[in-house]
Amino acid sequence: MARTDTTTLADEYAALTEQCGIVDRSERGKLALTGSGAVEFLNGQITNELVGLSPGEGCYAAFLTHKGKMLGDLRILAVAGMEQAQPAADGTLSAAGVTLSEKPATEPAELLLDTERGALQALFDMIRRFKVGYDVELHKRTLESSLLSLIGPDAEATAAKAFSLEEAQLPASEHSHLLARLGQTSSVRLTRTDLGFDLLFEAGALETVRGTLQAAGAVSVSEAAAEIVRVEHGRPRYGIDLDESTIPQEAGLNQRAVSFTKGCYVGQETVARLYYKGKPNRHLRGLRLSEPTEPGAPLALGERSVGSLGSSVISPRLGPIGLALVRREAEPGATVSVGAQGAEAVVVELPFR
Repeated sequence: MARTDTTTLADEYAALTEQCGIVDRSERGKLALTGSGAVEFLNGQITNELVGLSPGEGCYAAFLTHKGKMLGDLRILAVAGMEQAQPAADGTLSAAGVTLSEKPATEPAELLLDTERGALQALFDMIRRFKVGYDVELHKRTLESSLLSLIGPDAEATAAKAFSLEEAQLPASEHSHLLARLGQTSSVRLTRTDLGFDLLFEAGALETVRGTLQAAGAVSVSEAAAEIVRVEHGRPRYGIDLDESTIPQEAGLNQRAVSFTKGCYVGQETVARLYYKGKPNRHLRGLRLSEPTEPGAPLALGERSVGSLGSSVISPRLGPIGLALVRREAEPGATVSVGAQGAEAVVVELPFR
């Protein structure tokens, strides 16, 4: 939302950290894969394990070059066939999704893919190029779908109220999801995140869904406020903190995004060799900045260049902070120079405390 004269970034930050905020992320890239070969195909292209993923589950992963460098990251949601949202008893708001079959579906009929807009073309090109020979259909969903994020300690209570659910009915683990209904026509996919929930739905229902969340107590906030919370939690963003030079382990993504027990995938040799036999030259670190500094500023430890500043925000709680991939000699506790104007930063472990 655009801030008004009476709404400050500090107000929005308070909503995200003390209550529940709504962030419009509809511009993110969104695709879908269908067909009997979708899981097998995508599993050979990404770093995490998809085989055995049941409808209602999901995961986070990266897709790489053959040399193990990141082309982007994405979330994958496994969706059942013939899925339909079940209305609540009053016929207005929703309850949990069901599958229209006598037996529960064990294999996903569709994979929903959510990625940074800047990585969308690379993901699209990768799928188009390598799906030859597989029973896979690729569907564009970016313009057809909207995405709202609920963030904050009250996100669970807000989601339960908005969709007439008990909190115990909400998706329990990160990337798990269900289909909920809003009114008689709008279906919303509700996905658990590390900071709350993401809501995915048809683009035409944006204002209806937003209004329902606001009526349940959520406050619309700007992406700038959400970026502060992201940086505080130490979550890197592709295109800002990560790029095509990044290996997942450097960014601290192994635990979240990489399986070391699955079969082969593109870039696996480099990722596995670094994990088992090597040490990354760089690590994702937090920076406590002496003053606000623009992203891209060079970082130096003494006379040696150790990286460049990625995300840079001013936290109402912590002051100027940032994220950066820095060389391993710039250990937590070290002070590095930032840019050419005399600014400094203390290197810290993530997340920020």
